[in-house]
Amino acid sequence: MDWGQSELPSPVVRDDEVTIAARRRRSKKVAFPSPGSPVTVTPARSMLRTTPASLFRQAVTPRVPDVSSILAPGGRTPRYTHTPKNTLSSMNLDDSDWTNSMYISPVSGMENTSFFTDDIANLSSALLKEDDPGEAAAASLFPEFLTSFLKHSSTAVFELLEDYQLLLQDKVDVLQSVVLRAGQSSKTAGVRWLLQQENCSWRLITSLYRDRVQLALEDDIMQDMVVPSESEKVVVEQLFQRDATIRQSQLVVDWLESIAKDQIGDFSDNIEYYAKNVCWENTLHALKTRRKSGTAFNIPLVTELDPDAPLRQQRPLADLDREDDARLLKNLFTLIRAGMTEEAQRLCKRCGQAWRAATLEGWKLYHDPNMTSVSVELQPVEGNPQRGIWKACCWRMAEEDQLNRYERAIYAGLSGNLKPLLAVCESWEDCVWAHFRVMVDSLVEKDLMSSGMAHQEVETLPREYLEANWTMEKVFEELQASELKRVLEETKEHYHVIQKFVILGDLDGLLEEFSDWLTASKPLPSHLLRFMTHLLLFYRSLGLTLKEEVSVDVLKAYVSLLIRDQQTDLVASYVSQLPAELATVQYAAFLETVGQPELRPHCLQLATDAGLDVAAVTKLVVETVREQDDTEFTHHSQTLEMGTTKEDLRKIDVIDWLLFDPAHRAESLKQSNAIMRKFLALQKHDAAKAVFSKVPEDSMREIYCQWSGVGQATPLPAEDENAIREHLCIRAYLEAHEAFTEWFSHSSSAPQKPAHAPEAKFTERVANEMREKEYQAALSAWSGSLDVLTEDVKERIYNVLLFVNGGWMIDNRQDSEPDSERSHQMATLRSLCLPRLSFLLLSVLQNSSRHQEALRLADIISCDQHRLHKVFSKEALRRFLQKLRESSLALLDRGLDPLGYELQP
Repeated sequence: MDWGQSELPSPVVRDDEVTIAARRRRSKKVAFPSPGSPVTVTPARSMLRTTPASLFRQAVTPRVPDVSSILAPGGRTPRYTHTPKNTLSSMNLDDSDWTNSMYISPVSGMENTSFFTDDIANLSSALLKEDDPGEAAAASLFPEFLTSFLKHSSTAVFELLEDYQLLLQDKVDVLQSVVLRAGQSSKTAGVRWLLQQENCSWRLITSLYRDRVQLALEDDIMQDMVVPSESEKVVVEQLFQRDATIRQSQLVVDWLESIAKDQIGDFSDNIEYYAKNVCWENTLHALKTRRKSGTAFNIPLVTELDPDAPLRQQRPLADLDREDDARLLKNLFTLIRAGMTEEAQRLCKRCGQAWRAATLEGWKLYHDPNMTSVSVELQPVEGNPQRGIWKACCWRMAEEDQLNRYERAIYAGLSGNLKPLLAVCESWEDCVWAHFRVMVDSLVEKDLMSSGMAHQEVETLPREYLEANWTMEKVFEELQASELKRVLEETKEHYHVIQKFVILGDLDGLLEEFSDWLTASKPLPSHLLRFMTHLLLFYRSLGLTLKEEVSVDVLKAYVSLLIRDQQTDLVASYVSQLPAELATVQYAAFLETVGQPELRPHCLQLATDAGLDVAAVTKLVVETVREQDDTEFTHHSQTLEMGTTKEDLRKIDVIDWLLFDPAHRAESLKQSNAIMRKFLALQKHDAAKAVFSKVPEDSMREIYCQWSGVGQATPLPAEDENAIREHLCIRAYLEAHEAFTEWFSHSSSAPQKPAHAPEAKFTERVANEMREKEYQAALSAWSGSLDVLTEDVKERIYNVLLFVNGGWMIDNRQDSEPDSERSHQMATLRSLCLPRLSFLLLSVLQNSSRHQEALRLADIISCDQHRLHKVFSKEALRRFLQKLRESSLALLDRGLDPLGYELQP
């Protein structure tokens, strides 16, 4: 270079913005975050549609088609196709501003991806009024995930995963807008982080299992075919086709690079350097100035400006150039960390360092298509024929202590040198990326060496690199031993644990973690539990074997969460994913919590739509509620009749579950009988009547119609027929008790005889006579009504005591399934209720002076046909005979014999 050429303007006076002080005043943000630095904004563009370029990937990483295409009828879809270059690679960064062409400012013309569209702005304004805007904004994910799950069939599982990601990205956009407007609210930011992590996890799952599903569908013999080749590119392509481990490891690298790429997209400020278009402009200006003036500088600078000069001469560059270089190298590493190697090269050229861009080019695998082409026309050669020399140089540069640590990390990543690469990795994602990138590089070189195509220079690399036996399991073991506290903490985060086991394909280990989380004292975040549930459902849809017990526990925990959060419409669909018996138990437990009568038909319809056994569910609900009271059947003399309690009301109300569907009438009859038996035993007649009134009057006719409607010519099943008879027995008893109650009320309200004052005057005597006549008329009407009520109560009690076809509470059909509890309760009710009715009837007859009829009651009770005496205890019979003795004495007082007949002379 001619140092005597016309002078360039001094960079010091070039512009105010190039000075350090001015930059500090403007507080400009750096365009790229440091690796592992926290990112506050997640871009709106989908992670699926922007796969980054990566080492080896452009040439050999396959893109697996959607499994719905794989499973579709017709020809087989090839799995191994070249991945198209990133859309950003076509941008010319030499002709336009680099950051403006690559990143869209949030205040400029964003379309679908903007955080500041009207809809999102309006929604975020509404959410700011919520106490917890983060939870409010993300609450709709629960029904939306179910809608997507139900919409896609099992052959479109990857379309389902894409739907999940779109739903999550929409919510992240909304939450980001809320955070920007309301400040860094801890709750909202926390929910946003959860959804971001979940979105990344679904993307990883989609990428890996597309490949794994396709691998399972292909013939094993096709995977083992190797065609000899003299092309590095073809050899590595064959390696990726036959080796699932290296292919999926590269997918993990691509996934981590795509996450980093989205993080870069958050920074919209222009990248500015002190030197523009000319490498080390400030040093060049200083050297020209010194040559012109002939004076020496206090601080020695390099005297030459070739790329190796600073290292060779052990002299520094100008301060501004050194600062430029440090920033440039950091930004270059960030681009490479995001898989944007071509963009890194363009940035180098834009900053006047085309030589550095060339150093980033040497990783490409060599391929000469003319070796195998039959065409006469020569085709361009791809890749670097001296890749071995380039790689050895990169390794040595990564080991050079005097170089910037980011420059060392750049070349360490290109050559597979792990230690310098880890030196700039601060987060879990960075460390996983570094290990997997080195593993892929190592496996590729080993395969090239085994094929005889390795360069001699590669063989001079350290033995630990050449002999490293990297596996996915070993990578995560290394992370567990990391010296970085942040990395160790992040390895324990729930989503990173899930991502680890997804990468390893270790479902048993994943479910063991799920089990530990469910049993931990700290409750899981609701969105994490939703993710765990849908992940297990995804695995199930692929037909993978899961630990049934843990899967059930996760589903049960999620169902409990939905019930707690009153997500009524979602419960049935997730309960239906449980085993049939457990699903019945779980949904029955849920229905017990539904107190609003208007919701009950809706819940049953949801259960029907989800394929649950509604009859079994409603039966279990009723049985569970009615059996919650452990009170045993006791004798009436030991129980005082009490009012209807809250628990009694629950038992009365629960019958409604069986009445929505007429097909359940037989079961409703059986369950209502069971509840009424308990109420009758406790003398809670009002509660028993309330249950009885709930049973539709046409239930018996409906049961017969349903039986005949299915073409059955045989009699009703014994259980149904006995239930109908029991229902009639209970009705007879309640009618008898009600008749007695009415009689007792009437008998206790006899007209009061008016009192006459002695020596009354004429007017008072006339008034007394009028009151006497009114009394006699009222007494006559009362006596008439009492006689009618007496006849009614007598008839109704006899209907119970002399119940047809075997007696009250005795089944006609003995061929039914044995039910010892029911048989015991019915026998107990006979011994409790029949003596009581007998005493009531005796009391009615004696109070009505019908002593002769009272004595005939003894004949009925002692009759062997009805065997009523067997339901009396000895004490009850003794008291009954004492009461009969009173009637005999009353008859003797009338001049009749003890049985009420006239005495014979």
